[in-house]
Amino acid sequence: TLRKPISQSSMADWASKNLNMHTQGIFRRRISISNMLSWNGGSIKKPMLITSNRTIKKEACEMFKLVQSYMGDRQTRMDRNHVALVTVTKCWSMQGLRDELYIQLIRQTTDNTCYRSLAWGWELMAISLAFFSPSPKFQSYLEGYIYRHLDSDENIAQRIKELVDLKTKKNSKSRKKRKQNTEDEGLPISTYAKYCYRKLQKVAVTGGKKGLRKPTVEEITHARNAILTPSLFGSSLEEIMLRQHDMYPGNKLPWVQTQLSQQVLALGGEQTEGIFRIPGDIDEVNALKLQVDQWRIPSGLSDPNIPASLLKLWYRELEEPVIPQQFYKECISNYENPDAAVAVVQLLPELNRLVLCYLIHFLQIFAQPSNVGRTKMDVNNLAMVMAPNCLRCQSDDPRIIFENTRKEMSFLRMLIVHLDTSFIKGLV
Repeated sequence: TLRKPISQSSMADWASKNLNMHTQGIFRRRISISNMLSWNGGSIKKPMLITSNRTIKKEACEMFKLVQSYMGDRQTRMDRNHVALVTVTKCWSMQGLRDELYIQLIRQTTDNTCYRSLAWGWELMAISLAFFSPSPKFQSYLEGYIYRHLDSDENIAQRIKELVDLKTKKNSKSRKKRKQNTEDEGLPISTYAKYCYRKLQKVAVTGGKKGLRKPTVEEITHARNAILTPSLFGSSLEEIMLRQHDMYPGNKLPWVQTQLSQQVLALGGEQTEGIFRIPGDIDEVNALKLQVDQWRIPSGLSDPNIPASLLKLWYRELEEPVIPQQFYKECISNYENPDAAVAVVQLLPELNRLVLCYLIHFLQIFAQPSNVGRTKMDVNNLAMVMAPNCLRCQSDDPRIIFENTRKEMSFLRMLIVHLDTSFIKGLV
């Protein structure tokens, strides 16, 4: 469900307070906000946003050139993948540059008369959102900008035509002009905008790429491909099943769920102390995530905590939790009643029911006394680490969240102890 973002007037107010107003000409006249936020073919001599950090001031001007290079508005010897990599790495490493990049992309995708350049600007925004979020104070502004483009394709085509006609009149005495291009080269802008909108909602919560390893070209390519090919992470169960249909038409369960679960067991996870509680190395988890999203399970894995951490991440990042939101109240109302808890499972949509039953069957293996002795993860511990990945409290009230967390754990504990999942054996 799309939230209603801040109004146009609020966005103008934010811009007037935060933009680092540029000047031009020998009299150094201030450029208007609308010009500050319209496509610019030249370079900039100071950042778009107010900052006192000297490093940010210098890097911001260099980054603007990178943005122009990616969009095809400035010549460069680097290919676009490496331009994106340098840009994203700068912002990933230096938090103060992130809002600056997003405002530069807003500028370069506003009143841009070249459709290909415009599409590549939106593409760079989509790639960037896979690695880092804007600051909380800038998020609502970016959200408002993206929201305005969700159904804007006709308006964009019309606006490009108007701007081209205007420039043609001004430049009738044939000066060297930027190549105009109103043809559709690439995806509709609304496709990028819809992807960016969903990605912004998620990255604002998850915080983007974690770990110590810098972004890689493979991750850049993966982030670009995800615009058209939904990732196995962060999508809905229905999308995931639809995506795997061609490769595994007979599967009743998500391939990613069964493969990662089997990897945990194959590496002796049920005999590993602290399994699901002790996180795997974050960079190793990121690397495995990249492989899994390409339908590959590497053979060199040795630490069961790696697939275990990625499995938890997969459940946690599902667009809608395994137990859909409309069943949440019933779950926390029946957290002490085994029969009622089991009855809730039977009410779930078929796909959700199978996915949940597979998870519970998997956890029941770890809950066996012979395994608990090794893992130190009894049914209470398993419920504690897994409940947040299956149920999502929508309240913002800390007291309600705290109270419901206990009930969520208790509900999942009821399922691990009492749900009959024998029918799951052998199901893929």
